Amino acid sequence: MKGLMLSLALLALSALCAQGDVPVQPDFQEDKIVGKWYGIGLASNSNWFQARKQQMKMCTTVITPTADGNLDVVATYPKQDRCEQKSMTYIKTEEPGRYLSKSPRYGSDHVIRVVETNYDEYTLMYTLKTKGNEVSTIVSLFGRTPVLRPELLEKFQKFAKEQGLTEDQTLILPQTGNI
Repeated sequence: MKGLMLSLALLALSALCAQGDVPVQPDFQEDKIVGKWYGIGLASNSNWFQARKQQMKMCTTVITPTADGNLDVVATYPKQDRCEQKSMTYIKTEEPGRYLSKSPRYGSDHVIRVVETNYDEYTLMYTLKTKGNEVSTIVSLFGRTPVLRPELLEKFQKFAKEQGLTEDQTLILPQTGNI
């Protein structure tokens, strides 16, 4: 039992150390990140993503400030013949551009970093997701419009690779008429 606890503690510590190397946008301005975004790219080593990535499509995400200073994040995505929504609250930390979130529905904890943004065109995010003893990396690219410059798609793919994600774990989401 001690060996299992030590293994889990080392896994959590290594995940936190790995994320410590991921930068946060310098001089992050939270008020400029609010509004509507399109989910353009997604990369992850999670089992969930690998099992569903062939059915995934571009979604819209709306970020709004809450009364208590956090962010509400609502993603609307096509699923079969309808649209579904997923909501999360990003809880501010002492480091601007770094947030915590918990998904009671899925039993996962998330540490989210806004890695890079110019606020009016694109945002690159890094998330460390922990569910039980599974730790996953998620890299997301958002755009203010459904189409981004090729250089930004390349930046996303390069950053995902730098985080240890392979080409097979990286996806540019196809557009749909439903977003």
